Amino acid sequence: MTAKKLFASEALLPQGWRKNVLVELQGEDILVVTPDASPGDAERLNGALVPGMANLHSHAFQRAMAGLTERAGPSGDNFWAWRELMYRFLSRITPEDNEAIASQLYIEMLKAGYTSVAEFQYLHHDESGSRYDNPAEMADRITSAANSTGIGLTLLPVFYAHATFGGAPPNAGQKRFIHDIDGFNALVDNLMSGTRRDKVRRVGVAPHSLRAVNPDELQAVVAHLDRHDARAPIHIHAAEQLKEVNDCIAWSHKRPVAWLLDHAAIDARWCLVHSTHLDDDETFRLAESGAVAGLCPTTEANLGDGIFNAPDYFLQKGRWGIGGDSHVGVDPFRELALIEYAQRLRSARRNVLGTPEVISIGGSLFRRAAAGGAQALGQRVGAIVSGHKADLVVMNSDDAALAEHSGDSLLDAAIFGPVRRPVRDVMVGGEWLVRDGHHEKEADTFSRYRATLKRLLQ
Repeated sequence: MTAKKLFASEALLPQGWRKNVLVELQGEDILVVTPDASPGDAERLNGALVPGMANLHSHAFQRAMAGLTERAGPSGDNFWAWRELMYRFLSRITPEDNEAIASQLYIEMLKAGYTSVAEFQYLHHDESGSRYDNPAEMADRITSAANSTGIGLTLLPVFYAHATFGGAPPNAGQKRFIHDIDGFNALVDNLMSGTRRDKVRRVGVAPHSLRAVNPDELQAVVAHLDRHDARAPIHIHAAEQLKEVNDCIAWSHKRPVAWLLDHAAIDARWCLVHSTHLDDDETFRLAESGAVAGLCPTTEANLGDGIFNAPDYFLQKGRWGIGGDSHVGVDPFRELALIEYAQRLRSARRNVLGTPEVISIGGSLFRRAAAGGAQALGQRVGAIVSGHKADLVVMNSDDAALAEHSGDSLLDAAIFGPVRRPVRDVMVGGEWLVRDGHHEKEADTFSRYRATLKRLLQ
């Protein structure tokens, strides 16, 4: 294995910011981290070093939709109207399109400081709803995009069977998603076999939501995953919309997060994506469970979902991370700003989400999102520490918003300042993928994406 040495004038370590940090790598992993060191023959980094961020919730194909649904109708607009437009858009996407869009998105993520992504992959079948000759065709295209661009991937094939609570048959717009249990478990078997040849990937499962999966199916999907890997991640949409909450109460006499906590053995391997509408009991119990709340602030704002109960959840030391979801934003710093800003607007006060341990809002948000994202992906990322993957980000001190900032002040400026390009260099698994803001495949990838978009928008 190739050994590398990196030297940063300052770096964010688990114990806090440290000066003159020597990071020694072995292959894709961090071998030794030494503060207060001399550079010796190490590569000197041109900026502060922070761990890469995990994007814990992605629907890659929706990147190509950004900006297409911002039109007011005569009766207003909401999530459910947006969903119908999304169904119509995805009806035309081919496997080649899926790979082209994902590749463009993943390069954008890398340049923004995301070093790994959990792909909530529910686009499985062809335009008629029939299986491809290779049932894993669409998932393999996501893997190909990740391998080509270099981003770390946790692949989450989605089980989707019903239109709404109580086992209602799916509608025509959902035909590309639908599986029975046997077909889905065969897909998981296929993908699990592939991970043995690819160190970049981790495979889990994503029962789409309690709308789309009945209790027996949820149990069967999790049991089959456990036969492969009893620690593999499980992600599920939960309580994104008030209508969803009300429909769940009508079906089960419980709110969706409460139902999951009562019936699904929720623990640290689970990520409940959105969890926007929680009552006080759900907030406390979700925090206590050790599961991750998957917050997607730019998408939640775009869709009018609502505001997560962050103050109470954070007070209980609940675990959470950030995701891009529909990718109307591809910037981890922007996602973190919106978490805090939503609380400021609701409470009419400033600096709502600080903690006694870390008074810097930006510093606290960044640390907790990095840790929660790593947990949700089931990967050794999110910290600059021996034994973790060398997923590292060099901040761009030449951006005017970051100039002369250091330590947590740098993160405050990157999250809340008028920053244009916060990231200079990005490493994933010990390999530099972004240098001075550029990825070596960005031009060719964008050309392919542009041709794809031109066809889809005709």
